[in-house]
Amino acid sequence: MKKICFFDIDGTLYNTDKKLPESAKNAVFEARENGHEIIIATGRAPFMIKDVLEELQIDSYICFNGQYIVYKNEIVHQEALNAEALNQVTKFAQTYNHPLVYMNAEKMISSLPYHPHVEESIQSLKFPHPQHEEHFHKNEHIYQALVFCLEDEEGKYHQQFPEFKFVRWHRVSVDILPKGASKAKAIQLLIEKFGIVLAETIAFGDGLNDIEMLEAVGFSVAMGNGHEEEIKRAKYITGHVDEDGLADAMRYLKLIK
Repeated sequence: MKKICFFDIDGTLYNTDKKLPESAKNAVFEARENGHEIIIATGRAPFMIKDVLEELQIDSYICFNGQYIVYKNEIVHQEALNAEALNQVTKFAQTYNHPLVYMNAEKMISSLPYHPHVEESIQSLKFPHPQHEEHFHKNEHIYQALVFCLEDEEGKYHQQFPEFKFVRWHRVSVDILPKGASKAKAIQLLIEKFGIVLAETIAFGDGLNDIEMLEAVGFSVAMGNGHEEEIKRAKYITGHVDEDGLADAMRYLKLIK
């Protein structure tokens, strides 16, 4: 039976060096040859996943944790953040000297010319510190923003802006999404729009932003390197991404031999 497989990138497809292991690459190609469908589901922006899409020959992907969906090279959903509400977050963050990064489908722009927290977290994705444009978020459709603060500073954003969801992905950085947005919601949209059978869906992930996705599909796989809260929700726990965990899980599920 054909399966629809949703793959997170960082910590799932990509190892801790942000590289695609040969075992994962071979597994994806073999699974596709066996008739299974491959879809990326990531918090990254479209411009940040061009390399992996090309390397794995993938034409369907969920970006910005569900805000931007492409299926077979066609944009089927895009939802920008509320511009006025985002402007209020920007002003609030400025009072605490917390920078933001704003993303559309083509690029990311920083609210400050330089900040060490921006550099630390963005470089962990193998990207340089974004350029600064003062009014970028007012002139563009922003699908996802990042606010840079420590974990003990995060709570004030949840309290002040209940219309947004704040999901930590790094020691000093938090995703800003509309309330209710998630990879799971995006998967549900694809299921309804294209008649996908829920029981035939499988998701692979490792992070906090994967929890809802793992709970929404027919079968869920957590990477051994995953966040402890995410691991609790998965039906199957595979090995570490650096130890061929993804290929092992796909073999366990008989997607490949």
